[in-house]
Amino acid sequence: MRNYVPDIIILFIIIVTITIVRLVSQILHETLADGPPELVLPPPAEGAAPRPELSLSQLIDQKSKEYSWLLRLLVNLFGYFCIFIPGVLIYKYAKRTKYMERSDRSHLSALVKFCYSGTGTDGLDRPLDGPAGAGKGATGNKRTTAQECALLCYCLVGLMGSYLTWGVLQEKIMTQEYEGPEKRKSHFKDSQFLVFSNRVLGFLITAVYLVAKRQFRHRAPLYKYSFASFSNIMSAWFQYEALKFVNFPTQVLAKSCKIIPVMIMGKIISRNKYEFYEYLTAVMISVGMIFFLTGSTDESKASAMTTLTGVLLLTFYMIFDSFTSNWQGELFKSYSMSSIQMMCGVNLFSTLFTGASLAMQGGFYSSLVFAVDHPKFVIDCVVLSISSAIGQLFIFYTIATFGAVVFTIIMTLRQAVAILLSCLIYQHRISFLGVVGVLIVFLAIFLRVYCNQRLKAIKQRHQSTQGGGSGGKPRINV
Repeated sequence: MRNYVPDIIILFIIIVTITIVRLVSQILHETLADGPPELVLPPPAEGAAPRPELSLSQLIDQKSKEYSWLLRLLVNLFGYFCIFIPGVLIYKYAKRTKYMERSDRSHLSALVKFCYSGTGTDGLDRPLDGPAGAGKGATGNKRTTAQECALLCYCLVGLMGSYLTWGVLQEKIMTQEYEGPEKRKSHFKDSQFLVFSNRVLGFLITAVYLVAKRQFRHRAPLYKYSFASFSNIMSAWFQYEALKFVNFPTQVLAKSCKIIPVMIMGKIISRNKYEFYEYLTAVMISVGMIFFLTGSTDESKASAMTTLTGVLLLTFYMIFDSFTSNWQGELFKSYSMSSIQMMCGVNLFSTLFTGASLAMQGGFYSSLVFAVDHPKFVIDCVVLSISSAIGQLFIFYTIATFGAVVFTIIMTLRQAVAILLSCLIYQHRISFLGVVGVLIVFLAIFLRVYCNQRLKAIKQRHQSTQGGGSGGKPRINV
């Protein structure tokens, strides 16, 4: 007779977690609802319909702009831990009781095994894409010059179109007002809903792709994706929130500075060593960013507190983003999954994390109410999510077809065009010193690409004269 006790205990852990989440959510809601009188909306006029009760997400929005992001961050983290904590408890219980080694299997035990043990080495699929930097010969048949140019233009247009659209709409949604009923204008404030919509669409697209290609199995346990997913949604959230305090050109330039935390994380996680030119270009990028911040002005975000908050948010963005790329690199080396599988696994956990947190806060309700009152927001949000998902697919295809160097050059050009578009559309003013800072940043990026390729060519010539040898150290992408 099959023993149902382990299954019941696992279900009990899940039920208790949901109950605790509901209780804490209710306590937070009542605490914020009893806030200072000036933050409470006035009562409705006599005879008017009573206002619906505000969600936790809407109550947080009523707090001061300079500090509401911190409160929202703490609530978001609690929502994420509602997935993490039961996951850890189930893992510990399954490992101690050898739950995954039982001979009598159920759907629940199969799911637990898939999450914590992977699918094993049998049936391992060949990756969908070749190794990064495989170059034009990686796909098998030799392409003609015309075909090469056509493919390059295809990748250029795809990356430029998707990410320029994504950048313009990102700034519009987070900084511009939408006109609602009775000509009232208001801002959309819930960054996490944007992260959720982007990730759920990305997951659906990649899941359909994997099903169509029948690429179901690979070595990695599913939970391994949760770490990259957590850092990914945190970096995306900080990126959206930063736009409330600094302009888009500042954010684009700050992304170039992520080379520094990427190098630091590379030393910590992978024990990487870097060349002199890598440290030099990292310093040049930092100096250029300082010049840009000093020379750019934005009257709508002029106070010292908002600027400091924006810089702090961008710093957190770069830290989490650098961890994501390094952790994904370790997974690729350990389990040899394809890029599409990586994107699907990360987006799956991102959907779970953000969905759980939004459900706890009532973020779905407040965002849907805003969407109903502002139809143009719905169009912008849908196009933003589509362009984000398509852009990720173009990243993988471009790297697999032309290598990381061509991809880096295209994305660097995209950053320059994005800054120009933002300044033209949203009237950002940049002084001469700010322009010098921009030029230093892009000069450093191109210098880095050139030195990287030059060093790689020298090593290849040295290896050919020596009759082979060990491969070079891992490189980092900018």
